[in-house]
Parts: sequence; structure tokens; C-alpha cells
Amino acid sequence: MRIIRDLEAAKSLLLERAQVELAGEAYETVQQILGEVRARGDSALFDYTREIDGVELARLEVTREEIAQSRNVAGKELVSALELAAERVRSFHVAQKRSLGLEFVEGGLGFLVRSLERVGIYVPGGKASYPSTVLMTAIPAGVAGVDEVVVTTPPAPDGTVPASTLVAADIAKVDRIFKVGGAQAVAAMAYGTESVPRVDKICGPGNVFVTLAKKQVYGIVGIDGLHGPTETVILADDSASPVLCAADLLAQAEHDEMASAILITTSPRMAGEVNEEVERQLAQLERQAIARQSLERNGVIVVVDNIDEAIELVNLYAPEHLCLAMRDARSYLDRIRHAGGIFIESPEALGDYTAGPSHVMPTGRTARFGSPLSVLDFLKVSILVDLDDEALKALGPAAATIARAEGLTAHALSVERRLEDLERGKPGK
Repeated sequence: MRIIRDLEAAKSLLLERAQVELAGEAYETVQQILGEVRARGDSALFDYTREIDGVELARLEVTREEIAQSRNVAGKELVSALELAAERVRSFHVAQKRSLGLEFVEGGLGFLVRSLERVGIYVPGGKASYPSTVLMTAIPAGVAGVDEVVVTTPPAPDGTVPASTLVAADIAKVDRIFKVGGAQAVAAMAYGTESVPRVDKICGPGNVFVTLAKKQVYGIVGIDGLHGPTETVILADDSASPVLCAADLLAQAEHDEMASAILITTSPRMAGEVNEEVERQLAQLERQAIARQSLERNGVIVVVDNIDEAIELVNLYAPEHLCLAMRDARSYLDRIRHAGGIFIESPEALGDYTAGPSHVMPTGRTARFGSPLSVLDFLKVSILVDLDDEALKALGPAAATIARAEGLTAHALSVERRLEDLERGKPGK
């Protein structure tokens, strides 16, 4: 891994690494796919699945029989692990919803909280399966009270959806599952087709084409965010374990070639030992080639003079995952302004599967303004205004004055006529 010892050089590099280009040829390709699906519906979905995934489908929707058979195919050990993970995710989000306390009415004003009606969840797939993503997205939606949860995921080369994904969907009480991936899946959920229902919001991570599609359909539907390549920053002092730091960096790097694994440390010794340990552990990985390419392209070790500089870099980069491997780590929490998830004495990989909070988190510096997926993503607020005649008398004249200053006479008259009715003894509503 590349080692940097200059603070300003580190700042420039981290800002550069955080930028994800969402334009160019890929943007135009996605735009064309969206237009085709909107115009041709299911026919376009079948065509793109054949052309892009190399799969000829007879039908788009997964049957109840396929779901029912999935538990036997997946095996007891995996089913049990998924059930444990689901219970952890559900418990966390039930507690979160209980603690929100959003809805209130006071003095004729308030918030009314309502869940979304139908949500679409994109689950990456095709060559691999990600049942954890199903749990991390569908369960918070269910806890929030969403009426219908729809999942789209690319089919495997044999035209099926992996059993692990179907088991997770069944555990999470997903309503419908479709064998559609890529930008075409986002288009189907945004516009609706003969088979795929139109949703109110699309959630879940995907590749650059999925992200571009979500960006382009935003406004027609809601989205949870624009999820780019995954990223982890480990902030370590000389008390950290080089073996564990290397293991955590590799756990990030093996995701894909675009993943970013970054170590920021106050210890030159730690920088060297972690670098050596990364190379040693690489040889043990099944996805060694992917991890190596990720580290060569995006991996970096930054040596800083002190913790203040380290925290400055963290807040600048606003990482998806931040692991604190240092003395008195909890004492620094108040100084961490921007991070999707903060891990203390806990491997980030635990957060990917069984800790409880969703692993769908903001990337590409969007942790400066974004948050991990949660119950809040599936709730919306309506403002309630229910003021009585006394409030109308107190507030109406000022409202009319402001309206006339803005040249909106009808606004002013709407208030003034009610005030006149009150003077005549009529109700002001």
C-alpha cells in the first residue's frame, strides 16, 4: 500500500479518492435504458436481461414455490445465521422507532408521521448473492410500517435467484421479488411495467449504472442516496494490532476493485507493520486478485503527527465506515463530525451482517449530509395546522400584511375575509 507522510498531500489524495464520476458514456447508456423501459415495459426488461445478463427468462417474478424451496437449498446453518441477523436488525430498528417521538400536536400545530406505501429495494446479485442486503433494507421498511416491499435483483446465469437471497427475503417478509438487475430494474420500479409495480421510493446499493439510474429517476420516486464504492478508514495509534488492522483493511478491499481501504495512524512503526501484514494476509484470500487491485488503486496509509491531524482527515473524507483502533477511543467520539458508521472494538465486518444497524451507509463524502439507512427512510411527515379563531385574530393581520407586500392579493383576501366574518359573528373557517 502507498504510504503518505505529508498532511496536505493526504488531504488532496483523500478528496480525489472520494469523488465518483457520475457522467459521460455511462450516463447516456442509463438514460437510454430508462427511456426504453418506460416506453416498452416488460418487453424491454426481457431484452436487457438477455443482452446484459445473458439470461433468457420465461417470467420476471419469482414464484412462491421457488421461495418455499429455498430454505432446503440454502441449508440449516445459513438459514439459522440469517435468522439471527434478522432478529438483530429487527430489534435495533424497533428500538429506533420507539425512540423517535416524532409525532406531536401542540397549540393547533404538529407533525403527523406516515409510512410509505410501497418501497422498492435493489439487491446486487448475478455472479454473487447478498442476502445481508435484503435484511438490512427490507426489515427497517417493515418495522416502519411500509405496506408493500418489492425486491429486484439480477438473475444468476441459470436464470434463478440464489437460495440465500430468497431465504433472506422470506425472513424479512418481502412481498414480491423480481429477476431484474441494473438500471433497468431501477427504471421498472420508478415507472412501473406490466409486471413490476411502481414504487414510492427506491433503496439499496448497486454498481455505477444502478447509482446513475437512481440519480436520474429521483423526483419521480424518492431514493435513499447515491451509493458509490465502499470505503473504510481505520484510525490507529501505536496501541493497535497490526494483524487486526490489516485484516480489517483486507475485508474492505475484497469487496471489489473500486473499494477504498485507508489507514490513518500516528505511528510510523504501525504503518510499516500493517503494510507488511497486509501483504502476508493477502495470500490467504479467495478474492486475492480483487483485493490486491483495490489496494493498488485505492489503498493508502497516511502517517500524521498527532490525533488532531488524524481527526481532521477523517472529517474531511467523511468515510462510510470509521474504525477507531486507539486508546480511549470513546473520548474522541464528540470530535467525529462526519462518518456513516463508527466502530470501536468491533470489526466493521460484524456491522455488515449481525450487529443490527443497516449496513447501507453514505459513501463518497455524502456522510457530510447523509445517514445510514434506517426506519426514518421509510417514514414521512405531514404538517398539521389546526388553529382556532383566536389564533386567526392574532396571526391573520400580519399574514395579510406580508402577503400584500409580496403582491399576493388573493392570499391577503383569503385571510381578511375570514377576519371580517369573525367581526360579524360568523366562524372564521
